[in-house]
Amino acid sequence: MAIVSSCGNNHDENWDSQMAPKVTLDNETGIYTVKNGRELTISPSYKHANEALFVWSIDGKIVSRESHLTYKAEKTGEVFVLLSVSNRNGTTEEELRIDVVDKEIPTISLAGAESGYKILIGKELVFNPIVTQTAIPTTYKWTVNGEVVSTEKDYTFKSQEKGTFNLKFATENEDGSDNIEFTVENCTVDELPFSWTFDQTEYNMAIGRSLRLMPLDITNAIDVIYKWTMEGQEGALQEGSDPVLIFTPTKTGTYKLTITVKSQHIGELSQTMTINICAPEGSYYHVANGSSKADFSKIYEIVAAPGQFVGQITSGTTMETACSAAETTLKNSGYVSLGGFGGYIIVGFDHSIDNKGNYDFAVRGNSFSNSSEPGIVWVMQDENGDGLPNDTWYELKGSEYGKAETIQDYAVTYYRPKSLGMPITWKDNQGKKGNLNLNPQYPTWITGDSYTLRGSCLQARNEDTSGSGTYWENRDYDWGYADNYSKIDMITNDGNNYFKISDAVTYDGKPANLKYIDFIKVQVGVNAQSGWLGEISTEVLGFTDYNLTKK
Repeated sequence: MAIVSSCGNNHDENWDSQMAPKVTLDNETGIYTVKNGRELTISPSYKHANEALFVWSIDGKIVSRESHLTYKAEKTGEVFVLLSVSNRNGTTEEELRIDVVDKEIPTISLAGAESGYKILIGKELVFNPIVTQTAIPTTYKWTVNGEVVSTEKDYTFKSQEKGTFNLKFATENEDGSDNIEFTVENCTVDELPFSWTFDQTEYNMAIGRSLRLMPLDITNAIDVIYKWTMEGQEGALQEGSDPVLIFTPTKTGTYKLTITVKSQHIGELSQTMTINICAPEGSYYHVANGSSKADFSKIYEIVAAPGQFVGQITSGTTMETACSAAETTLKNSGYVSLGGFGGYIIVGFDHSIDNKGNYDFAVRGNSFSNSSEPGIVWVMQDENGDGLPNDTWYELKGSEYGKAETIQDYAVTYYRPKSLGMPITWKDNQGKKGNLNLNPQYPTWITGDSYTLRGSCLQARNEDTSGSGTYWENRDYDWGYADNYSKIDMITNDGNNYFKISDAVTYDGKPANLKYIDFIKVQVGVNAQSGWLGEISTEVLGFTDYNLTKK
């Protein structure tokens, strides 16, 4: 992360010549690896640094005043280096890490390989494995059914033959080797596996409302028929090619609904859901009293996406530890970074927040001009009265809601890297994939080797305005998002974005007409990286019931 301090901010025709230095490292992750006993040279590129002073320091001790650093590794471990570049207009500081190892083994990480791949005959399958960067030469080798097909790191598989192919990717240098083996099955259309997923299988909802039930991320649905049935009722609620059911019960109670999918290719698959229809809205309203606090009272859940500052939340391995640590951070005026797209935090209050028809609550961030990292805001009532956020989420519409470029039900799956410091691979449900590159950290309290985050995704507004990767802007959105430098909803000068409960919408975009809320969720709403700044990551510093502060 670069830290820039400037002596002035005159925006005139000579602005470019008055800028502080810009630094771009020659390793975008900011993590360098060198074998013990060897030398490593770090050669950043610079802008606005013609008359600059360079200072490299380790543990507060100056080790070089050159524009580059040659480091002689003498002991294994992590070495943290601070580069400071100054001119008359300001100072830029860049922090980096050198990992000194006994051996530089080219470790491989390839997301999804453990379960193999199935593709249509004749289609291309592109492999971009991540290999630990080393300072010594490394060779690569791809084999298919034992035959060498490539000596490059990346490989594209394609075959017109039906059947299963055994692939192997191997790396080697003088310190060691690594390899990974997996299968690719070339299938006909009717052999491709049908798949679906369900975001949840149990719902709690107040009587008088409608619930949209549906499978998500359906693939290879060839000539399928979906049928919805309800336990205790004869016949189908709905049957046909549409998998979506709108359920509007007229009585409280527990309902068991099952969706079944059939075709001649897949046979029959089913999933049962439990729907708990609760007492009417207001039955579990928690009235504010003289002892109620305007600030949030508890963090119920925090599921960060991988990101460069996620490790600051906690090194603990449980959700309880993560929530407790994040709560302490916010109570002490710190910030919590939610990582890449989909990372979220859920908080509650010691009372219900009323819908007054205007701004009702605030979420504090740390945005400033051209540095917005928008978080989608969701709200929930305690519909079943158990005091937990396990009811129905309603998105607060912002300025981008309903636009063609905004994606609903967008999902990203993140994969645990094979070793620390390696980029983290992601795949989304739109057929895209990529890596988080800038020192990403996989949350320590997430136990699985992969996990999926789902929500609404805004079109990114980040741009490299320098054209050379040295200066990035994360531009703001009009209104309705946390950690967003809005000229509309930042009605005070304290970093807060303000929100209206009246902006809550149902699944079809209609007003939810909530009289109050009990829980708030903020979720990273953009999937993008801004060069050396890293992933766009919503950061939160607090949650406040604005209605109470106005009393």
